[in-house]
Amino acid sequence: MAPYESDDTTTVGEADEPRPARRRAARYVVPVTVMGVAAATIGLVPALADSGDPDLPEITAAQLIEKIAKSDVERLSGTVKITTDLGLPDLGGLESGLASGAMERGGEGGSSADPTAKLTELASGTHTLRVAADGPDRQKVSLLENAAEYSLIHDGKDVWGYDSASNEVYHSTVDPSGEDREQQPPATPKDFAEEALKSVDDTTSVTVDGAAQVAGRDAYKLVVKPRQSGSTVGAISIAVDHRTGMPLKFTLTPASGGSAVVDVGFTKVSFDKPDASTFAFTPPKGAKVTEDDGRAEGREHSGKPEKAPKSEEDLAKGLDGLKMLGEGWNSIATFDTGGQGGLPTGEAGGDLGGFFDSLGDRVKGDFGTGTVFSTRLVNALITEDGKVYVGAVTKDALVKAADAGK
Repeated sequence: MAPYESDDTTTVGEADEPRPARRRAARYVVPVTVMGVAAATIGLVPALADSGDPDLPEITAAQLIEKIAKSDVERLSGTVKITTDLGLPDLGGLESGLASGAMERGGEGGSSADPTAKLTELASGTHTLRVAADGPDRQKVSLLENAAEYSLIHDGKDVWGYDSASNEVYHSTVDPSGEDREQQPPATPKDFAEEALKSVDDTTSVTVDGAAQVAGRDAYKLVVKPRQSGSTVGAISIAVDHRTGMPLKFTLTPASGGSAVVDVGFTKVSFDKPDASTFAFTPPKGAKVTEDDGRAEGREHSGKPEKAPKSEEDLAKGLDGLKMLGEGWNSIATFDTGGQGGLPTGEAGGDLGGFFDSLGDRVKGDFGTGTVFSTRLVNALITEDGKVYVGAVTKDALVKAADAGK
């Protein structure tokens, strides 16, 4: 377990070659038994109101962290509500076009059932999910939409994505030996807890702040805060089930104040074993089925891998040289895209330059000039010589990092 700084005085009585498509698809097989902890790991947060303060035995922050790490929940079903407010700019539909383009590069026209594009919808707005899990080999997540539903199902070696609106199906397989799962994010409650606690070190304050009821269950409230200045993270609150140790609710608020950046949590939850039929799937009659190698049934495919566009090759090379600057909550990732001149900006950039100027802020420093693109949580600086600095830190922190790296 990662080390942590615990304010234990606070208790209840008083946190080179792309992989084959088969492996790529395996990344989406995230057991919903632990999606609460997975959400905490990437800064997602549930929007569930407390409905009373249960009287629970006293527990310290260290003990509660240990309780999360020891949680062994593998079976559940329930409903999850997600509300995301990253403060992203309105791109006028450009983001949909980019997602569509990414799908087309991945295969013959892409598929609306491909998780790569579909799950990006969770990056903004409010969504309701139905979730179910029965061990590490069977999970299902359904995104409920207006008069439609999108489901991602893992049943043994098969992974299915189904979009009822377009009647399209995406199919992939994972290695039943478990080799593919080693390429995915952690696949047990303990694994996810340990991953979440990697950010908890001596730069962090961790306390227990009373108790609450979430989805009808008694829970402790664990509060994690950066001790350092310069982070855009204000605090993370995690409601931990009193009996199972599984996180049920998360709230991440930004240092700038206001509403939570993202709310994620259970509105209903049961730890009974779901019926086996929950994870059974057969493509509906007439559905277009796209296999994970990009081929749609009935279409020609050369079988030869497509070469990535030059810009993607440059980016891949830059990511190979990814470095981390700073520590704890003020960590900044940096890499060199290899592209001189940075982004087109100002009059010299024409219409595209004006577009980028409207999205970001021009900054200057010892490093030269660049553009900072901001959300309520993550900021990124792209310099004129093609270097990128990104992190959950302030704009000034990115400029200082770029100056130091000059």
